[in-house]
Amino acid sequence: MTDDGSSDEPSDAAVVEAAAEAAEGLVRSCYARSAVREFDVTVTFENGRLDVDVYLDAPDEPDPAVVANEAVEAAEAAVDDLFEAT
Repeated sequence: MTDDGSSDEPSDAAVVEAAAEAAEGLVRSCYARSAVREFDVTVTFENGRLDVDVYLDAPDEPDPAVVANEAVEAAEAAVDDLFEAT
């Protein structure tokens, strides 16, 4: 907490935004936009718990399951970086 009683930690909305942007960025870096048939990132951050779900319907190369897992890891890393910066 700061002297005025506010928290130094990022808002829940900032956490969700950072996680979603990181996950989306990773997926976009792996596939041409036209190659992705369907893509959804769902992020929630409640009570200090981050949940990231990535659904990806894309060509077999690179493996969509691997890319989706890497997108979740990128989201988690982005949130870790956000908290470390505060």
